Amino acid sequence: MKVLSQQSIFGGQYQRIQWVSKFLKSPTTMGIYLPPQASNTSPLPVLYWLSGLTCTDENMMQKSGIQRLANHYGWVIVTPDTSPRGENVADAPDQYDLGQGAGFYVNATQTPWAEHYQMYDFITQELPVFIESEFPVTQERGIFGHSMGGMGALVIGLNQPHRFHSISAFSPICHPSQCPWGQIAFKTYLGEDKELWKRYDPYELLIHKHQVPEILIDQGLGDAFFPEQLLTEDFERLSKQKSLPITLRYHQGYDHSYYFIATFLEDHLEFHTQQLTKV
Repeated sequence: MKVLSQQSIFGGQYQRIQWVSKFLKSPTTMGIYLPPQASNTSPLPVLYWLSGLTCTDENMMQKSGIQRLANHYGWVIVTPDTSPRGENVADAPDQYDLGQGAGFYVNATQTPWAEHYQMYDFITQELPVFIESEFPVTQERGIFGHSMGGMGALVIGLNQPHRFHSISAFSPICHPSQCPWGQIAFKTYLGEDKELWKRYDPYELLIHKHQVPEILIDQGLGDAFFPEQLLTEDFERLSKQKSLPITLRYHQGYDHSYYFIATFLEDHLEFHTQQLTKV
């Protein structure tokens, strides 16, 4: 484990950490914020943030002010990168929605992507074990994300409620097998097997769920990617048909940016805190 940088903020410590991932088969970088009350004698629960296309581990930590909220609600915040990276890692440099920076939180099966693009296993298996072995945290975990990362949070949370106790999302890609972003990524990373695509599609997962944890989703109506890419209304319609405890809030005038995320971020930390009391 290599500490790339460390800063004090709001009384806590923000670190950028790098290590070689066994699933990604390359160095990976993450951010972690430890509130001032975090210690080996008082470990805190962990909230994992999954960022969107073109982002890195730094976006949430630099743009949202989440550290102050983490202090108030008592969460350690972890922000992994959005894909494997490196000179020997496959990439699509002319496409922002594919390759490095666009891992889509799936386990790729197609050459050359499969060698490194195992983001689903990295987030669900390797990352929590690493965090819990190196930092003063409990095994109480929440997961949330934005756009591509919102999709990842919904998929992981719906698939592994035993591992992640609370789920929320900002502007998630809700039905990726039916939108351009998702179709390009799934065909490239997973091939033509559309049954495999369904494993990473929140809408398709929801079809087979008779009960789910409470989920909070926020969507801006000024979002340039709504509804063509995000297909939020598909997910909302299905959740209502099945009477599932999913709260989907629309906000007039808000776009796809971190201005939107920062505005409603406290609602999400409060939501995750409330869910933690139900575990």
